[in-house]
Amino acid sequence: MTSDKYYIPYLIPAAILTLALAIRLPVIMRFWRIDPNVRSLGGLLLLGSAVFYFGRPKTLALLNSSTGVSNFAAPLVYSLLTMFCASCLVMVIHWRGGDPRRVRRTIWTIWSVYASVVAGLWVTFAFADVPVERLRDLDTYYANTPWMREHILLYLGAHTAACLITATVIRSWLREVAGWLRAGLVFLVVGFVLNLAYDAVKLIAVVARWTGHDLDWLSTYVAPPIASVCALFVAVGFILPHAGQAAQVLWTDYRQYRSLAPFVRELEGLDTGSLRLPRRTPLSRRLVQRRTLISDGLLRLQPYMDPGVRERALAEALARDEAPDRAAATADAVAVVVAVRSLRRGVPAVAGAAAGAGAAGPGAVAGPGAVAGAGAAGPGGVPARGADGVPVPGSAGGPDLVAVARALRRSPVVGSFRERS
Repeated sequence: MTSDKYYIPYLIPAAILTLALAIRLPVIMRFWRIDPNVRSLGGLLLLGSAVFYFGRPKTLALLNSSTGVSNFAAPLVYSLLTMFCASCLVMVIHWRGGDPRRVRRTIWTIWSVYASVVAGLWVTFAFADVPVERLRDLDTYYANTPWMREHILLYLGAHTAACLITATVIRSWLREVAGWLRAGLVFLVVGFVLNLAYDAVKLIAVVARWTGHDLDWLSTYVAPPIASVCALFVAVGFILPHAGQAAQVLWTDYRQYRSLAPFVRELEGLDTGSLRLPRRTPLSRRLVQRRTLISDGLLRLQPYMDPGVRERALAEALARDEAPDRAAATADAVAVVVAVRSLRRGVPAVAGAAAGAGAAGPGAVAGPGAVAGAGAAGPGGVPARGADGVPVPGSAGGPDLVAVARALRRSPVVGSFRERS
């Protein structure tokens, strides 16, 4: 049967597995010598890619013609597939962990068994009489040929055993993990279960030949697309935990960076000594620089923070039925607005604070460190609370910068104080 220049059922999974290898390559290169998990993953992706690249009909024909042996590519590709199976099992053993001596002994056993299978593949091929080159239907065409029959059963048996064990072990871990890792494991389980379907389809076609029936189309036209889908799920399973976590971190940083923009605009013109970053600076560094700019600005405004203003803003926000956390952030935002205007108008620091304190009247509780405490808390901080449930101003876990920035942009209380001041 003639070969195609591009055999899509194998070219697509080969490209996907290569992409997975490329994504993980920096980690593989960095920890290759010290982390056995990284070595097993790198070997698995490399062998998986090689199976599909070498399994294309055009590549098979090239290997056969270059060696001068018809069907020489068969034991080569099946050997790669067998080593891929061993890599799957080794990866599972490393992931499971346990006593190091037991892990080494188990891995040695796996490699010994599968090395014997590879040797058996070459021995059976050497004894088999396979003069006619078959690029797509070798399994069914030679299903009744002595030695080649055993050759086919060897690789199918080794592949089935590896996929069954790998899928079973990974499935048992699903309840123990969550998030992107769990999603990746689900894709791996589906991928290895589909590999079992691939083996079943191949075996049905071979057994049909033994019984005098013709189901060659299962092996020739159904099995390759199944293999393609298997590779897709396996590749996504390895990519998703790493890429998903990285994308989530990037999205979180982006949202925080955008959310802090109103705070930065409010502090424009203050001398914070911040450096301008190059345009290609990573977002994570831009976020750190933006937080640093805000923190420096708050330190610059600290002498102008008016506890009385904050108390009035807090009372007004609570009167509008705002939640305690949101009311505290609104009060801090108002304190920042008033402090910035006092600084820009040239109001003496002490006078600005004293005037606000006097307007607040006796009994004012808020201190001038409320927003500074908010800056120190960072997102997700848990504030210390008073008896009324409102975060205590100036506590180490006060309202976070993002909450204050949102209040600067949307709060009607902040807008009301802007108009009055």
